[in-house]
Amino acid sequence: MNNLNSILIEGHLVREPVLRSTPKGTSICHFPIAINRYFKQETGMEKEVSFFNVEAWSKLAESVSKNGRKGRGVRVVGRLKQERYQDREGKSQSKVVIVAEHVEFRPEYKKDNIDEKETEAVEEQEYAENLVPTF
Repeated sequence: MNNLNSILIEGHLVREPVLRSTPKGTSICHFPIAINRYFKQETGMEKEVSFFNVEAWSKLAESVSKNGRKGRGVRVVGRLKQERYQDREGKSQSKVVIVAEHVEFRPEYKKDNIDEKETEAVEEQEYAENLVPTF
């Protein structure tokens, strides 16, 4: 029996996704995302930023490469994978990556007629209107 290994994260792409292929021709796309967490302290609101590496495979990888741009909002549903390797000194190292199983991008808006703060407000309002409660 498999243990539960599921993750849902939402943030912004740190840089452009990188699309590559395996020797057998399977597409793989790597992209880091940043997640902001705000919390209250005695001195006021604090911001904590976390960065996570994500990889997508096959058609999902091609879709992420096509639609993903630095700074674009993204929601990723996937699983955690631990990668183990030897560093240059021969020491065992490991890192955790997120393997995407579903990726959604937030809408992009033209910035010609709307300033950035208005764009963020429109995105937040549209996002809030589309939320579906989960129980």
